[in-house]
Amino acid sequence: MSFAYPYLLYLLLMVPALLGLWLWARLARKHKLRRYGNPAQLERLMPAASKYTPAVKITLELLALTSIIIAVARPQAGQKEEVENTRGIEVMIAFDVSRSMLASSTDDPSGVSRLQRAKYILNRLVDKLDNDKVGLIVFAGEAYTQLPITTDFLSARMYIDELSTDMVATQGTAIGSAIEMSLNAFSPDKEVNKAIIVITDGENHEGDAIEMAEIAKKEGVEVDVIGVGSLKGAPIPVNPSRGEFLKDQTGAPVTTFLNEQMAKDIAKAGGGEYINGSGNKAVDQLISKLDSLKKSDLRHVSYKASAEQFPVFAWIALILLVADCFIMPRKISWLANISFFSKDKATATDKKD
Repeated sequence: MSFAYPYLLYLLLMVPALLGLWLWARLARKHKLRRYGNPAQLERLMPAASKYTPAVKITLELLALTSIIIAVARPQAGQKEEVENTRGIEVMIAFDVSRSMLASSTDDPSGVSRLQRAKYILNRLVDKLDNDKVGLIVFAGEAYTQLPITTDFLSARMYIDELSTDMVATQGTAIGSAIEMSLNAFSPDKEVNKAIIVITDGENHEGDAIEMAEIAKKEGVEVDVIGVGSLKGAPIPVNPSRGEFLKDQTGAPVTTFLNEQMAKDIAKAGGGEYINGSGNKAVDQLISKLDSLKKSDLRHVSYKASAEQFPVFAWIALILLVADCFIMPRKISWLANISFFSKDKATATDKKD
């Protein structure tokens, strides 16, 4: 069982606290009664007072409070797996997180960074891949799987929001490694069409990218490339608030360019298409290209939200509170003549009196 608001369960600490206060109040009551005389004699003066109903009432009230707190925390249970068959393709996205992605995506050095532009494109892309499967690889000098191939687009969007240039310590642009890792991340189902989308500025790329794109094409996987950045080049900010940029050993600012020709060569080798990410229709162009791939049957496994159980505890609390209303602190008339002790003990008590 899980809870929608588990932090509300801390309110259950009130239950033992209230029980402790009640016990303290009962002990204080007995102490005060002893001031007026022998408790056994005082009981004869209060024949309607019950020893047991106060304990019964506090038990019902505390159980009702416990049930209310649990109900408010919204207990859930009974997850159900649902399988849905749709038609789509598998898409692995290789996302460049090298330091050069911090540079402006436009000719203006203070413009939107390539990283932010790439994340915007990727979010729009994921929004249009509802019936497909998607996975995410991040790369700089090395490549890492960030999100295995999945139909969980909510998780995909969360991972996209967390993308940053701090994710890979080794600098560089290992597009070849990213394509190779993407190929290994696909499902083994050969009937499903697959595509790799590389989002990069192409700066400082390693030389095996074209070879890996050719291998992907031979395996029936299309490689598309989205280029982000400025052809005129832009400096790499290290402290934007102070206007500080990355410098080389001579003290001159380092300028990074969009290597568009390289991106086109990779797309051509992979049987895909190169798209300039600065255009407003970049995502539409890419979706149009992916739609040309034949859709295959995909098996979507999802888990529906757990069934709400709070009505059960709400009814339990209501029943306990109603029962508490009918129980008075005095003796119950039909139990007045029933002895809960042995006959001999009761007789001995009478004789003593």
